[in-house]
Amino acid sequence: QVQLVESGGGSVQAGGSLTLACEFTDAPHLYTFLTWFRQPPGKEREAVAATWLRLRTTYYFDAVEGRFTISRDNSFNKAYLTMNNLQPEDTAMYYCAAGSPSSNLWQSPEKYPYWGKGTLVTISS
Repeated sequence: QVQLVESGGGSVQAGGSLTLACEFTDAPHLYTFLTWFRQPPGKEREAVAATWLRLRTTYYFDAVEGRFTISRDNSFNKAYLTMNNLQPEDTAMYYCAAGSPSSNLWQSPEKYPYWGKGTLVTISS
């Protein structure tokens, strides 16, 4: 059973920073990608950053590239999303997900069978 638990959400002002953490079950035979998704209020869920565990390749949504960084600490089975220069449009519930998409489909939520419950990020202007 794969478990994912997010933490680190909160409320900050525009221009501020937050780092989210995802504690995951180490199960490389069950998934190859760890990906952060977000769901803004009233909108569809979207992928923001992913790490391909085997190759250590990272992927980013265009709107966050240069501001967000995904990383992981295998010693503690944790992945992180460091978010800088946050803007009100970054307000969303952020989820950690695990799956095995092909690299060109890393942004597709349906490719991820394992999800955390999410952590809320609120950015005020």
